[in-house]
Amino acid sequence: MGLACAYGLYLRSDAYRNVNRLSYAEGRPNRAGRAFGDAWTLVSGLGQTPSCLVALETTGHRTGRVRAVPVVIGDHGGERYIVSTLGERSPWVRNVRTAGGRAVIRHGRRHAVRLLEVPPAERAPIISASVARAVGTRPHIPVDPSAPVEAFDAIAAGYPVSRIEA
Repeated sequence: MGLACAYGLYLRSDAYRNVNRLSYAEGRPNRAGRAFGDAWTLVSGLGQTPSCLVALETTGHRTGRVRAVPVVIGDHGGERYIVSTLGERSPWVRNVRTAGGRAVIRHGRRHAVRLLEVPPAERAPIISASVARAVGTRPHIPVDPSAPVEAFDAIAAGYPVSRIEA
């Protein structure tokens, strides 16, 4: 219990936000960010994390190789969504668009899914719900998590959101 509380406090601290910003300078992971992401991809793909943290497998739009990244699945209005917290430049976004929405979600088992992109006008409440749920995404979204949904309208166009269909 004490370790969980300490980790929770760390996630809400300036130290966490600064380390996260350094690992993802200019919206792209550096060597440390990639290593951290690879570790979370492995652990979440094996099903050793809460069910909302999964590995998303896509086919590289240039290489054709399978790529995997850790993502958080959010719920909003009875639907499941994935928010690109690194914005438009996140490679998985381009990979999914090139593949016509086809991807695989791995959390112990592999599930083929189709990701349908949500129009920018509908993204704000989904991004707000995602930031409220996934503490680790907060340093990447430039809106305070406690801000009203309307505050997320200004950034919604720059953060792709995909609805998950089985």
